[in-house]
Amino acid sequence: MDNWTDLYPADMNQICCGGGGGALVTGYNEERVFYARRKADQIKAAGAGTLVVPCHSCHGQINSIKKEHGMADLEVKYLWELVADCMIIEP
Repeated sequence: MDNWTDLYPADMNQICCGGGGGALVTGYNEERVFYARRKADQIKAAGAGTLVVPCHSCHGQINSIKKEHGMADLEVKYLWELVADCMIIEP
């Protein structure tokens, strides 16, 4: 990764991905995709090609909604994957 950009708004004003609290597995897929639109707008506004997420719910939610929200090429990584990439750990 060449540069880092925080999403806006940042820190404690961050927008939820819509997949937390068990929403990812409730079966309410249309609603979950709909509520993810604000997070998708936030990601697109940042111009991100790769998104680093802190939790399993965010990872699963963003990967599952990225096509519906026009982000099919977005790469979603866990924070630990970014650390491993920076350390150049190879199998």
